[in-house]
Parts: sequence; C-alpha cells; structure tokens
Amino acid sequence: MIDLVVLAAVVLGFGLISGKAQGTSLTPPMAFVAAGLLLGAGGLGVLTGTVDTTALRILAEATLVLVLFSDAVRIELPLLRAEYHFPLRLLAVGMPLALGLGTLLAALVFPGIGWWEAALVAAVLVPTDAALGAAVVSDRRLPVRIRQSINVESGLNDGIALPVVMLLVSVVASAEEGIESASWWVGFAARQIGFGLFAGLVVGFAGGWLLRRIDAAGWINATYRRLIVVAIAALAYGLAELATGNGFIAAFAAGLCFGAVAREQCPYVHEFAEREGELLSMLTFTMFGAVILGPRLDDVTWPVVGYAVGSLVLVRGLAVTVAMVGSKVRWETVAFLGWFGPRGLASILFALLVVERAGVAVADQVLLITSVTVLLSVVTHGVTAAPWSRGYGRRAARLAAGAPEHVDVTQHYVRYQHTER
Repeated sequence: MIDLVVLAAVVLGFGLISGKAQGTSLTPPMAFVAAGLLLGAGGLGVLTGTVDTTALRILAEATLVLVLFSDAVRIELPLLRAEYHFPLRLLAVGMPLALGLGTLLAALVFPGIGWWEAALVAAVLVPTDAALGAAVVSDRRLPVRIRQSINVESGLNDGIALPVVMLLVSVVASAEEGIESASWWVGFAARQIGFGLFAGLVVGFAGGWLLRRIDAAGWINATYRRLIVVAIAALAYGLAELATGNGFIAAFAAGLCFGAVAREQCPYVHEFAEREGELLSMLTFTMFGAVILGPRLDDVTWPVVGYAVGSLVLVRGLAVTVAMVGSKVRWETVAFLGWFGPRGLASILFALLVVERAGVAVADQVLLITSVTVLLSVVTHGVTAAPWSRGYGRRAARLAAGAPEHVDVTQHYVRYQHTER
C-alpha cells in the first residue's frame, strides 16, 4: 500500500508541472527515473521490491503488451514499401548491423561471456524508444520524412527484436549445464514463435473484423470502443500463453493485423496509448529507477559504462551510417538519425524478460548493462532532443525543396504529438 501511495504522489507531482516541462530538456522519463532512484532502495528506501516481485512482473508484462500492440497498430503496412524508404533502410540494414556490432563489442568488453551471451546483450539493446526523444518525433519544424523515419523505426524494431531475444534466450539456456537439451530448446523456441504468431494473427483479424461490423451497427459507445481494443491485445497474449506460445509476439502480431483490418478504429488505440499507456510506461520507469537501477549502482564498472556509451554512440552511429549510404541526405541528417536511437522501455522490459524466463547466469549481467545504458540514454537523449531538433529544423528548412529530406510522405499517427508547445 505504501508503494501505491508513493507512486500516486510521484504521478501527481509531475502532472502538476507537466505543462511547464513540455518543450524543455526535462522529459517525463527523466523525471520518473530520478524519482525512482531517489525513493528506491538506493535512496530513501520508500519504494521497495525486487526484480522478482510479482507486482513488478505484472506491471512490466502489461506495459510490454500494450507497447507492442499499440506500436504495431501505428504502422500502416501498405505504406512501408511505397513511402518508408528510410525506415526500411534502418530496419533491414541498420538493425542487423547494430546487432552484429553490439555482439562484437560485448565480446570484446566482457571477455568472460560467450558469443551467444554477447548476442543476447546486443539484442536486448537493439530496440529504440521514441518516448526518450519525444521532442524529435513531435517537432513539426523538422522534415516530415525524418520524423516519420524515427517514429516508424521505433514502432517496428521492438516487435522485430522480440523473437530474436527469445531465440537467443533459448540458445543460451540450452548451453548451460543442467538445462534441457538443445533440441528441446529449439522446439520450445519454435512453439513460442509459431503459436504466438498464429494466435496474434487470428485474434487481431477476428477482433478487428468483429469490431468494425458491430461498431457500424451502432452497438458500441466511445468508452468501450477503446477498452475493446485493449481486450483484444490481452486476449491475444493470454491465448498464446495458454497454447505454449509467446504472448508478446502474439500482441505485436495482433496489432499489425488489427491495424490492417480496422484502420478506422486505430485512433482509439492511440488515445488509450497516450493516456492509460503513458501512465503504465511512467510507472515502469519509476520502478526501473527504484528496483532495478538503484540497487545495482554499486555494481557498475567501467567496462559496463564503456559498453553503454559504445552501444549508444558507436554501434548505433556506424549502423545508421552504413544503412543510409546512397540515400543522398546531408551528413547532419545521418548524424541526427544515428544519435536519436534512444534505448528505453523496450530494453528494460526485454531485460526483465530474460531474468524471468531464462534462468541463465548471464541474466543479472544483462540487466545491469541494460540499466546503465538506459540511464545514460534517458539523460543524454532527453537533454539533447529539444535543442538539436530546433537547430536541425532551422537548417533543414533552408534546404532545396527537392532535397531527399523533404520528399513527401503520408503523416500517420505520432504518439507524442503534444510535446511541442
């Protein structure tokens, strides 16, 4: 009960200054992580718990299901091939390259871990989080194509990374003594992905089709229209888990299918993600600071800090530079895209997933590395988002109308559209 009161007070406190904080370098993730550090075991000790606490696990799983579903819904699949040339470069070239470079860097910095463990660390840190650079995806002074590229990439890469993380968890677990055979883990991974995809596609299609038909008949009011889409995400997750599939993969697949079948219903998903989903996300950031990061600050070493910096700067920067070769954009555009690949909520939740489901020795190390990387990202990307966006927007406005940065694209939903004042 004390934790509930403290969390409510934190939300109330930031809510009272949220209008003043918009457009500044004080982002909501920065504020809530700082509150968690101050109030958690590493600070005043008001917020309690461990990474194994049931409440934290439920919060993390609910948040991840909502993030995956809502991110998938935001993506208009027919437009990916037609208009989203830059995001496809970042996803098809940059993301695999970042995974490879991150693996190599982890193996060099942490010689005590194997290649599979290094790949698991890299996979957990591959997804980006647009919430940490909200001023970027919402600043309408920036070229639409650049904002959309960052937004679409962050919306898709967590769903793409999830099966990779699950496969690597299976491989790492099978390699450790006392764990089931490798063939058992391969079968387990296949069931997780296969049944998860099947459940998600079926529930997403059926739910979207049914919602369209029933809504057209006028049977549903606005409140329950929003709740129904959340129920679809939860149903996909639950059915996949009951069928020994992966519920998170199911949630993402359901979001993709729902968005394709019931596009006119997607604004209600967006509304829920901006309101109730924002609450879940910020509570997760608070508990991240209090329960995950705070108690581990004494365990932070220079190799961990070095890897975090390398992941944010070198790995991401090199991967994006290679991905954008031949795009004919200015060097600052490449640097801008390379820098604004923040690590945030998805990485935290993936690391918790490793701890919960893996039972492997490297899980604690993955959690520590992820925690430090996310902390650095929360601070550095939060501080730089607004000023660089303003400066880059002014310089981009002086480019010729035919510049690659100014190619017209369809503006789809931007989650953090209210950040700009």
